[in-house]
Amino acid sequence: MKWGVLLVLILASAAVSSADKDFEDDGEEYSSLEIPQLQEFSAFGDFLSYGFYHKTCPGVDGIIHRILKQWYDKDNTIAASLLRLHFHDCVVRGCDGSILLDYEGSERRAPASKTLRGFEVIDDIKAKLEKKCPKTVSCADILTAAAREATVLIGGPYWMVPYGRRDGVESIAKETELVPMGIEDITSLIELYQSLGLNVLDLVVLSGAHTIGRATCGVIQNRLYNYSATGKPDPSLSPKYLNFLRRKCRWASDYVDLDATTPNKFDNAYYSNLPKKMGLLSSDSALYTDPRTSPIVKALAYQPSIFRHQFAVSMAKLGNVQVLTDLFEGEIRTKCSCRNSP
Repeated sequence: MKWGVLLVLILASAAVSSADKDFEDDGEEYSSLEIPQLQEFSAFGDFLSYGFYHKTCPGVDGIIHRILKQWYDKDNTIAASLLRLHFHDCVVRGCDGSILLDYEGSERRAPASKTLRGFEVIDDIKAKLEKKCPKTVSCADILTAAAREATVLIGGPYWMVPYGRRDGVESIAKETELVPMGIEDITSLIELYQSLGLNVLDLVVLSGAHTIGRATCGVIQNRLYNYSATGKPDPSLSPKYLNFLRRKCRWASDYVDLDATTPNKFDNAYYSNLPKKMGLLSSDSALYTDPRTSPIVKALAYQPSIFRHQFAVSMAKLGNVQVLTDLFEGEIRTKCSCRNSP
């Protein structure tokens, strides 16, 4: 791939209005948002549309926003958790809400899902929507929209979410092995993203979600003390950052911020940290050292407006991965944690 051409495309995508800059000052005001143009990626199918619930459940966006805001006001860490929950859902079987199903052998019960949070938020939203519009709004649509609302609440960009996803009826724990755990090499990540219909740019941009949120220290223990069975720390970590992590991670069950500089702010500091050898996960560090992704990291580190714009575009693409839309596919669950009765 000719990265010179790609970077020109990235820089060209920075042509967003000054409203996006204004949004950084009052992140909760929808009126100041610049809505990305969705023509930048392939069509999302014949059955997803922005007006899908216009007649059957008007005001669905407002209900989702209001309830999520109530949860966010009580615990602002829920925003990052919902982004992660949405990603886990879409990686396995597409964005079909299968991660929400709760029974023995389901994705939700898998080891890879052990630290996932936000299920109660989705259940709360679903319960309210069932009262207003019974058997109408899918759990898959709710989770996709909640990820967008969570991004806005933490100061990130807004994008329009087309609706019409149906809920999957299968959820298999073993399939969660597909979900990246932060230790994969770049080739494996590129192949995974390509299997989802996403590209290298999406990989780097969606990794920028690590500008917020936390990881368990158990994920990085080997980097701190025994990298590749050498008995030494990972040389791709700066000595100062290494000492910081060793102090923070006394136990594998402890948590540490993914972004060490501005962990509670949606910004491009994640990319600025990588050249300083401050990538928490080994896959984060690899984005900067791999020649296929490094040019994009450098561009995003110096162009925050590009990151904001492209994050919205890539998140919209993620939300449309392998969706179920045919009436003979899936169902509209009345409760997100279990399938409908026959």
